[in-house]
Amino acid sequence: MSSAKPTVLSSLADRFAKGDTLLSAWCGLPDPSVSQILAQEDFDAITLDMQHGPITLSEVIRAVPLINAAGKPVVARIPVGEFQNVSKLLDSGVSGVIAPMINTIEDAKRLAAYAKYPPLGERSWGSYGGLGASGLDPNSYLREANRFSLTFAMIETREAMAIVDDILALEGIDALFVGPSDLSIALSGGKQVNATAKEVDEAVRHIVKRASAVNKPVAFYAATAERAKEGVEMGCRFVTVMSDSSLLRTATKTALKTVRG
Repeated sequence: MSSAKPTVLSSLADRFAKGDTLLSAWCGLPDPSVSQILAQEDFDAITLDMQHGPITLSEVIRAVPLINAAGKPVVARIPVGEFQNVSKLLDSGVSGVIAPMINTIEDAKRLAAYAKYPPLGERSWGSYGGLGASGLDPNSYLREANRFSLTFAMIETREAMAIVDDILALEGIDALFVGPSDLSIALSGGKQVNATAKEVDEAVRHIVKRASAVNKPVAFYAATAERAKEGVEMGCRFVTVMSDSSLLRTATKTALKTVRG
């Protein structure tokens, strides 16, 4: 068992180990002050989206210390196939990395290789923000980082669904992340995007069941607060609650309705 003291960098892994369910903000707006503000609210973590949002790698790296300073762990989603940024994000102080479109075992192995130090992976030494946020000396960080530097493999295609057990069995993959919109497109044969479709919920429950059997958490993107609650009820243990732009629109509509009646 680890003797390291809990820190913001290890808190995500520590809470998963305890069986907690966590709620995360989802940020795609590029100004780091947005994620800093949300980190001061009662979210358990902050997720930064580099895949579809306009936020860039440099903006994520600028936001990480601001979020960590608020006592919250950071999770970042890379664009499809940009595995070279996994170790750079972890070096900056990110606690977990989400990789989209993990459709083959080779995809999953590449994610693990960039995220984990030898002998498990091929991550090279160069942590700066992560080392500082960990509160550990370099050799202790080297020993502990594979435990708390988490990998989330996204399951959002029929191909991924077919090998979900194999992905889960891979050492170095710590969690799965369901992409419900893309999964709905895949399951409907490209006929619709419907993140709340019955077949999506059935797939989520199946993924949760398989992941729970090997004690690995499942994460879930929810576009609304109501959908986030459903994700929790389906057994997902890391659930995003809307997005920064959606929260802004919702608050704006509520305020204007209150004033105008």
